[in-house]
Amino acid sequence: MSSSMRSLLSDHSRYVECFCLFLKNSTEHQCMLEFIEKNLPGIISSIGNGKSAINILSVGGGAGEIDLQILAKVQAKYPGAVIHNDVIEPSAEQITNYKERVAKTSNLENIKFTWHKETSLEYESRTKGSGSMKTWGFIHMIQMLYYVKDISATINFFHTLLEPGAKLLIILVSGTSSWSKLWKKYGPRLPLNDLCLYVSSADVEEVLDAAGLKYQSYDLQSTMDITDCFTEGNEKGELMLDFLTETCHFSQSAPLDLKKDLVEDLKNREYSEYVGGRYFFNNNLSAIVVESSK
Repeated sequence: MSSSMRSLLSDHSRYVECFCLFLKNSTEHQCMLEFIEKNLPGIISSIGNGKSAINILSVGGGAGEIDLQILAKVQAKYPGAVIHNDVIEPSAEQITNYKERVAKTSNLENIKFTWHKETSLEYESRTKGSGSMKTWGFIHMIQMLYYVKDISATINFFHTLLEPGAKLLIILVSGTSSWSKLWKKYGPRLPLNDLCLYVSSADVEEVLDAAGLKYQSYDLQSTMDITDCFTEGNEKGELMLDFLTETCHFSQSAPLDLKKDLVEDLKNREYSEYVGGRYFFNNNLSAIVVESSK
């Protein structure tokens, strides 16, 4: 690994710029919203039976776009219930964006929002230290398990907070996606640090199987247009390469042989589909719904 290469997560503003472009170039949110529309009503059918209040915990809620879609489905399923929605999010910028989104959204009168500016590990330490472990009817962890040090401990801790009949929803990249292949091949040559883990749904399912937890997995089909990555000096292409490699200014800092190998691979059918003159990277996700053991 080149000593000049550094993790994209070391430059927060660059990361946010890359992530926003990724959302524009991919069907990431569309496939999640389709899953929420089609599958979530059935998944949450047991979380609020006979309850006047439902506790929901969003772990890594980001700017709240997906959270509000989830809350709308819970409201529709349990129209009379008060919803306590707690959000764990370490980025002050994302919390501000989330609050602004809530302020602009109607029909949230029966939802009480509480934001915690902390990581999932900080939340775990704080709640264990307080001696009072609040339980939840629904917990969701969307695209956040890459940023924890111990996946197994994190999943097992939040699973213990589930009430009887509650569900834990985990969404992250699929073990069959091109992300998984890219990480396995190039991970050792990229600036992986303790800020980010290369983890896919296959790793999560191993953890759940080892713990003997009952779960169901759903495949979410998604693509990402990476065509700009193949035009030297293209600004959007460079941002996309940064996001794909989790490397800040990958094009400028990566050794020439690494850049050449990786860019050539991205064109291969193993990673991308070539349609209508454009390259679409396999961005498939998995949604894993874990049952409460209580």
